Amino acid sequence: MAEQHRPQRLDQPREPRGFRLPRIDPEAFGHWSEGIARGMGTAMFIVYMTVVIGIWLGWNTLAPPDWRFDPYTFTFLTLVLSLQASYAAPLILLAQNRQTDRDRVALEEDRRRATMQKADTEYLAREVAALRIAMGEVATRDFLRSELTRLAEELDEANERRQRLERRQQDRVPQRGRSGDPLDEPRDDG
Repeated sequence: MAEQHRPQRLDQPREPRGFRLPRIDPEAFGHWSEGIARGMGTAMFIVYMTVVIGIWLGWNTLAPPDWRFDPYTFTFLTLVLSLQASYAAPLILLAQNRQTDRDRVALEEDRRRATMQKADTEYLAREVAALRIAMGEVATRDFLRSELTRLAEELDEANERRQRLERRQQDRVPQRGRSGDPLDEPRDDG
């Protein structure tokens, strides 16, 4: 049977034809490149690199001519160092880009948290203001003390007035015993 040809749709991209490169996990490659960049950014790398170059120079200068592997003004050393630099620069840039992405995510998270904290702070400020307004309508301890003191003074004044009034009434009542009234005189029943 002949293979049926599908009609091409203009709203979908064409499927790629021919040779396909293998897919590399960008996260794993980025992690690997960060490890290399982190290693190249240490003092130990510089020390090891200096030792290797020193051995290279010493071997190709002091060794017998038959044992030298880079006899012409260190052309092979220059090639190796330029190859290392050509790979190191993109790996370092990739690591820096990943760090920039992490910093951006961290900045966005910090911004989100700051926004939440600001909203929480504004909410608490409104609550404190509402409490202050409500406390303006509530009796405070000092207010209660002053009111109780005022009430106690009013009660004392009222008590003094009542006592003065009673004394006046007692002073106005005629003493009947002096007037000769028989009810006021003591009785002898015995």
